[in-house]
Amino acid sequence: MKNKITVMIVCLAFVVAINSCGQQKVDTKDNLSTNMVFPQGEKVTSENFKGTVYLKMFIAGDSINPTSIGNVTFEPGARTKWHLHPGGQILLVIDGVGYYQEKGQSKKILHKGDVIKCPPNVPHWHGASSDKHFVQVAVTNRHLGETVWLEEVTDEVYSK
Repeated sequence: MKNKITVMIVCLAFVVAINSCGQQKVDTKDNLSTNMVFPQGEKVTSENFKGTVYLKMFIAGDSINPTSIGNVTFEPGARTKWHLHPGGQILLVIDGVGYYQEKGQSKKILHKGDVIKCPPNVPHWHGASSDKHFVQVAVTNRHLGETVWLEEVTDEVYSK
């Protein structure tokens, strides 16, 4: 029940964010909104990302509610490593242009308002396009285990 409530809250926040994005000021550098709905957060220093990435955790999963929710901002060209989530993940695209790719599938181009359902145990990666930032809210189900990080996404795969 708590997981359903959490997902409903995130979805409501997503609708509010999408509806208010049109009212934001825009920085001409790469069209990154200067009045973001959610805070950008702290710079990520993990080796599981390439490029500059920021994370603002909203909810950390725990033993009572294993769902974690965070706002992730990727600068142009930044991306995750290949990885998988034993319990699956949902990505809500808030701003910018991004990419999502599952192993063995074609890369998808993502835009504000898109929603991606990352199936459990399916290796995938996501990140910004080469010339635009990308902002996502990640809803990660941790009830079956933590994220499993795999190899880096090569420049060849990223550019394909």
